[in-house]
Formats: sequence, structure tokens, C-alpha cells
Amino acid sequence: MYRYFGVDVGDRRIGLAVTDALGFTAQGLETYTRTGDDEKDAAYIREAAAKWAPCRIVFGLPRNMDGSYGPQCDKVRAFAELVLAGWEGEHDFYDERLSTMAAERFLYEAELKWQKRRKVVDKIAAQVILEGYMTLHPVPMKQ
Repeated sequence: MYRYFGVDVGDRRIGLAVTDALGFTAQGLETYTRTGDDEKDAAYIREAAAKWAPCRIVFGLPRNMDGSYGPQCDKVRAFAELVLAGWEGEHDFYDERLSTMAAERFLYEAELKWQKRRKVVDKIAAQVILEGYMTLHPVPMKQ
């Protein structure tokens, strides 16, 4: 099977997720804390993705509530370019409006204390992004 790899890019942290081998579900992998060196951070994301051998990397694109593109979208696209500089697979962007909010709500309802929520919210947001993307673009089956 093919896999998708999801990336929720933030200013301080980056959430990572991957689909299962059958392409039915997404699982949050980790929350990576940025170093301040975009090249180093991009290399880490590229290496993390390579471990799972996905056919596509999906970046969450934080559009404004009215659907327009703001400065944060430019930051995500610029970072994605760095990640993709050494990547030979496909990539795409997915409108991630409210994904962090959805992740926060999920963790709140799971009754996790705020200290634990803060540590995992980004990887859950990446999972939410990937699940939304998979709804519109199912993972292809190997022939």
C-alpha cells in the first residue's frame, strides 16, 4: 500500500502523522520542536517522512476563515519548499482551518491535563489534517 505523510507546520512546533498501511486511518507520530534553523528542521522532516516511504507529503495550509491566504500560508509554503528540495515523491497542501482547535477539543474531551495536551496537540492536529485530506483524496492501492 501507499502511505501519506502529514505535516502541521507551526512557528515553534511541527506535528507529524502518517496513514496506516491500508490507507484507512491516520496516526499522529510526533511533535517536533523547531530549532530555529529552517534548513535543519526541513531535513529532519524529510528524514522522518522517508522512514515511512509515503507516496505523498501533505502540508496543512492555515488559510484565513474567509478562505484567503495570509502571511502564515507564505511561511508554510516557504518551509515546504525546503522540505521538498530533497524529496522525490508527490506533495500537496490541505486547508487546515481549525485543525488545532479540533485537536484541542479532542484532547480536552479525553480529559488530558493541559501540560499533556500541549505536548501532543501538534501531532494530533497533523492527524486531523491527514484524515481530512484522505476523505477527499483516498490513498491509492498498489497494483
